[in-house]
Amino acid sequence: MPVPPQRTSGGGTTPAAPPSPPSLPPLPVGRTSGAVPPRPASPPPAAGQTAWLPPTVWHGYPGFHTEQPTEITTRLRPVRTRHPARTPAAVACLVLGLGLIGGAAAGSWLVDGSTTRGAASTAAADYDGVRALWHSTPVDELFPRTLKGPGSGPGGADRVWKRLGVAPDTECAAALDPLLAEAVRPVGCLRALRATYADASSSGVTTVGMLFTQADRQAMATLRGRFTRENLDQRADLMPRAYAVPGTVAAGFGDEQRASWTIDVLSDAPVLVYAVSGFADGRTVTDPRPASEATIAGATSAPAQSGLGHEARGLAGGIERALRASAAKASEQPE
Repeated sequence: MPVPPQRTSGGGTTPAAPPSPPSLPPLPVGRTSGAVPPRPASPPPAAGQTAWLPPTVWHGYPGFHTEQPTEITTRLRPVRTRHPARTPAAVACLVLGLGLIGGAAAGSWLVDGSTTRGAASTAAADYDGVRALWHSTPVDELFPRTLKGPGSGPGGADRVWKRLGVAPDTECAAALDPLLAEAVRPVGCLRALRATYADASSSGVTTVGMLFTQADRQAMATLRGRFTRENLDQRADLMPRAYAVPGTVAAGFGDEQRASWTIDVLSDAPVLVYAVSGFADGRTVTDPRPASEATIAGATSAPAQSGLGHEARGLAGGIERALRASAAKASEQPE
């Protein structure tokens, strides 16, 4: 698929996933709230590296009414005298029946085994196909120019965001603070895609990104478990970086302007989806809050009262849906 000029493309093939990583290294203890720590100089980029099924919906079924029979006993009947010729015939039928049942069971086992292996190989192919989306999918599919978020605002209000600009695809070190880059290092970050959006009133700006990794399902599940267990997505010193778009209301959106953020490690795809929001007027935020906290009803922090927590969470969800739609579309195309 052609790639618009806003984003460059990488190599033609995707490297095989590395073996499952060893136990994850500990992260330094950082502040979980308060002012954003100064950002150290970014290390030079490393050399270039190179479906899921939708959630099942269970529908409730009405309870069954079992009608009670009027007669619950059976009248006994006399047993007739057995005919001598019936015994050999019964034995023959029994042998024939056992043979048919055994053959059917063997056939079923073979079919089920091949079906299971086929499904596993298809799932693996789809998983690797998602990894290739960063260079094979048009940017307007991954980052739509207009993104709608029904019920994504405070109180369930609808939201609409306009894309201000898309950053060229880059090494992950350019999109992450060093401590966050260290946290995701075990999954082998492959490429980072970023775009910045503004809300309908242009009062808030949000950078949303996708980090494509080299990890397999097990490694992604391990990282997701660690983020959940250690609340890494709540730590202010692990916030993703903002992407400032020159000549727009996001021109002054930098590290000091970050107000709220969210990070989601997908377990069914080799991707991390994140979003970080701030004020469009470029004001410095001294007390950033994670979106999970800034979206609680009655929260009094500036990110909560301004709705920036909802902006980050809503845009991250919208971009994840766009990613899944692109993956489904790619899996349906003939090779």
